[in-house]
Amino acid sequence: MNKADLSDVYRGYIACLNQQDWSRLDRFVDEKVSRNGQEIRLSGYREMLERDFSEIPDLHFNIQLVISDPPYLASRLLFDCTPKGMFLGLPVNGKRVSFTENVFYEFREGKIAQVWSVVDKAAIEAQL
Repeated sequence: MNKADLSDVYRGYIACLNQQDWSRLDRFVDEKVSRNGQEIRLSGYREMLERDFSEIPDLHFNIQLVISDPPYLASRLLFDCTPKGMFLGLPVNGKRVSFTENVFYEFREGKIAQVWSVVDKAAIEAQL
């Protein structure tokens, strides 16, 4: 897969998340996906996303930056949202917060197999 194709697949994945189209998630995410070094499998990944959208009803993934170097892709995502209660151990409780997430992905056979994610928690803390 070349750089442009990998970026296109990633943008399709982000659209899938924003549409909460969980029936299509397996087109983008490998059955044995790992997140931050722990295998959570596709079912666990989907549960994580469903929980995120339940706890943050206005959640929307906004791509700020994408760098593709197959089989890897790096992305900086921007969030401007209103978590209902606790978020990352912080008492957000309905306050609108803006923050970024830096995410690295490894793709295998056109699907996300590994995810390494770092959320800018300090940015959230500064807004509370």
